[in-house]
Amino acid sequence: MNTRYDVEGMSVVVMGGTTGLGLSAAQALVANGAHVVVTSRSEANVQSALQILGSGACGFAGDASQPETAEKAVALAVENFGRLDALYHVAGGSGRSRGDGPLHEMTDAGLSYTLDLNLASLILSNRAAVRQFLLQGGGGCILNMGSVLGWSPSPEFFASHAYAAAKAGIVGFSQSIASYYAKQNIRVNVIAPALVETPMSQRAVGNEAIVRFVAAKQPLDGGRVGNPEDVEGAALFLLSRAAKFITGQVLAVDGGWTVSEGREA
Repeated sequence: MNTRYDVEGMSVVVMGGTTGLGLSAAQALVANGAHVVVTSRSEANVQSALQILGSGACGFAGDASQPETAEKAVALAVENFGRLDALYHVAGGSGRSRGDGPLHEMTDAGLSYTLDLNLASLILSNRAAVRQFLLQGGGGCILNMGSVLGWSPSPEFFASHAYAAAKAGIVGFSQSIASYYAKQNIRVNVIAPALVETPMSQRAVGNEAIVRFVAAKQPLDGGRVGNPEDVEGAALFLLSRAAKFITGQVLAVDGGWTVSEGREA
């Protein structure tokens, strides 16, 4: 990418930074002079990402839903890069295979798994980052990964109600802590994509009916499924020093999802 962002020298933790949207952002951060720590549940994904990211990155395998994972990521950033400047929490995913779905079909296990994966893990990473920001002083930045499904539902194709609840919860949580910690110059924002092609979205991307729906629901650029690079610029802006006067905001990077009916003309 050619655009330069003011992240030079920043130390950034990217939870879930080894594939899809997280890896795309980590690559852009490194390309713009930042240092990154990336995490994943998969050791193989971590090693693959570190080969791509080069000497400006380090990382480890850990479960983001466990508190020690975020704590270790923050400590690694401080150890290797001197401080923590920003956290980008991308880790999360679908709980459909574990029992998420329409409310009347949702299992107890699916509810617990989906909330832990998408909401509890994010709260834990935000807590670890805020504690470090307060300890070192000078403020900091948090960017949380939401979804347009948190407030703009799609009942026919994306009826995963625990996932929607988690993503809506991310907005409320992020705005609440943005308000509380603004006096400490800690910024907290949310980026909310629509359907983007990532490892998580393969079920949807492989479904012809969903692809046709998305072509109308996300009409920008000819009507299509998004790419990780479509989200990259907005994420880097919100993480960068250029966004130093922005907090408590939710930015939908959605190809027009939230302003479209989703029907072919």
